Amino acid sequence: MFWPKVTIGVCVRNCANTIQDAIQSIIAQDYPHDRIEVIFVDDGSHDETLSKIKECAARMDMKVKIFHHRWKGIGYSRNVVVRNANGDYILWIDGDMIISSNFLRRLVKFMEDNPNVGIAKGKQAMEAVGNLLSTLENYSRAIGRMVDYTSEKARFKSLGTGGAIYRVKAIKQAGLFDEKLRGYGEDQDLEIRIRNKGWLLQVVNVKFYDYERKKITWRDLWKRYWLRGYYSRYFSQKNKGVIKHYKMIPLTALIAGLIHAVRLYRIVRQRLVFFLPLQYLFKMSAWYIGYLNNYGNL
Repeated sequence: MFWPKVTIGVCVRNCANTIQDAIQSIIAQDYPHDRIEVIFVDDGSHDETLSKIKECAARMDMKVKIFHHRWKGIGYSRNVVVRNANGDYILWIDGDMIISSNFLRRLVKFMEDNPNVGIAKGKQAMEAVGNLLSTLENYSRAIGRMVDYTSEKARFKSLGTGGAIYRVKAIKQAGLFDEKLRGYGEDQDLEIRIRNKGWLLQVVNVKFYDYERKKITWRDLWKRYWLRGYYSRYFSQKNKGVIKHYKMIPLTALIAGLIHAVRLYRIVRQRLVFFLPLQYLFKMSAWYIGYLNNYGNL
């Protein structure tokens, strides 16, 4: 089989506690290592992330490039990867996630078999992980992606970059990542433009584990969604109508949590999913407060 060249892009900031596991999952890939390059971009970490990347890179049998700079944002960091990539595809791995050993091979094969697909993403492992809150977050994010991304209904539904493989040709046709999107939304913004160029988005049945695999606290969850809300304001101004604000208000989130809980119970048969409405109410409250805190800053 012909094995295309693939770039794995790892854009990180303050991931010292998780980056080694992420790198180990890259090293464990059963894709030919001489056809892989890994590009690390450290976006101004204040912890030991960069030193741990360098330590792990010395043991990797793949071509490795390491870039670091003062904080410029995720859009800028992703473009560093794109501009320095030699692969036909870019697989994005976050600093707090791990992927199964066949992850890259399965995604590349899917892309080779489906030349009309611009982006494909693996599936979040729907398993009980960490603590109760971690499991709820894992389940809620997994159920939220159980949609047909080729349908008109999912036209503005975001796959997200972590665990997704991008066709480099599609990225360049769409005009790269928007560097003004410094904290969140850079992926959905590019997805919209890639769709508008006629490319499809798809999900592939191969597992990855995201930040929820570790124990998380209510404080962690609040901070994460507050920041998402805060950094969503520029995205919403640029892509008017994409964020449906009636879906983000706490009361609607509570109802959505109940609907998702019922769907999840049919799949996992665990009563803990009925805590989801409370979790949805909590994190969407954080999102909306973060969004309102950025009002007038554009």
